[in-house]
Amino acid sequence: MQRVKNASVTVEGKNCGSIESGLLVYLGVARGDGKKESGTLAEKIVNLRIFPDGEEKMNLSVKELLENAPAAEKPGIGVLTVSQFTLLADTRKGRRPFYGNAADPEEAETLYEYFIDKIREHSLRCESGVFQAHMKVSYTNDGPVTILLDTKEF
Repeated sequence: MQRVKNASVTVEGKNCGSIESGLLVYLGVARGDGKKESGTLAEKIVNLRIFPDGEEKMNLSVKELLENAPAAEKPGIGVLTVSQFTLLADTRKGRRPFYGNAADPEEAETLYEYFIDKIREHSLRCESGVFQAHMKVSYTNDGPVTILLDTKEF
């Protein structure tokens, strides 16, 4: 997850999703993940306090950022979610990553869509890439702030 000033994803030259500020989430679904993990992760992400408050301290969540934003800025604030099975790469042996810990595509897509729905349940805009497509992601990391979240550690 990255705090961003802007983020967009394109597939075959077509913009599929973009935000003006908020969070860019690269979502990898592992074997054994389920709706519980997906929902818990969405809840954690929308409430994690990593945006600056009036004193420039990381004290606001993306949800609070949206609530406190001037009306003109609200439409651009949200979460851009991009599926990324390569996050599950095991590189401990050899030179070729092993992706056997990634969930099967059908299961991963279901949980990816479920995660997006859970973000939207918090009244947040959630844009997304195209599952299993070759995507180009552009963004400006703000801070930089990049945080790794693993549901196995919750």
